[in-house]
Amino acid sequence: GSVAAGWDVVFADEFDAAAGTSPDWDVWTPEIGDGTANGIPGWGNNELQAYTDRTENVAHDGEGNLVITARASDGDAPACYYGGPCEYTSARLITQDKVEFTYGRVEARMKLPFGQGLWPAFWLLGADIAEVPWPASGEIDIMENIGREPSTVHGTIHGPGYSGGNGIGRPYELEGGARFADGVHVFALEWEPGALRWYVDGVLFSTVTPDDVP
Repeated sequence: GSVAAGWDVVFADEFDAAAGTSPDWDVWTPEIGDGTANGIPGWGNNELQAYTDRTENVAHDGEGNLVITARASDGDAPACYYGGPCEYTSARLITQDKVEFTYGRVEARMKLPFGQGLWPAFWLLGADIAEVPWPASGEIDIMENIGREPSTVHGTIHGPGYSGGNGIGRPYELEGGARFADGVHVFALEWEPGALRWYVDGVLFSTVTPDDVP
């Protein structure tokens, strides 16, 4: 895609591999299983799915997209914290230790799903999270969508004293009841020493500066 003015590309994945193939594992790492984070099962959110690296959950479509698919389990899912195989499978990919940066513009062109229980997200965590537990490691959510709110996304930061429900952020809503699932949108963050700026389709909808952080 086109590059935003004033920025140089240092990394890009255009997902242009053959249909049915896995993501580039030299760039992406699949997180696997039903996860416990901060003592809470289901990746800290009581999630009902197990994440896998299977192509039925994450694969190129041959048209320049990487498709992450949540599926009802057919019984062959990994075991879940709530007993038996997980009811659902999906995929969760990270770039930790492979693609990391401080400051810059990061963007993704995405078509979101919708529906109760879905929670697609495009987010950053401090690279030192293994040594500095969340939320002290820092978290920047470029885009989060609560599946029962198909017209709204959220841009949020989390850190010591402003995490979870106390994160600092703003929503962005499409006009006229349009749904993010109806088309492709570009979600971007510009991160500089004195400001974080969130965009949807080039529209600036939130700016956070150090003065906004406790």
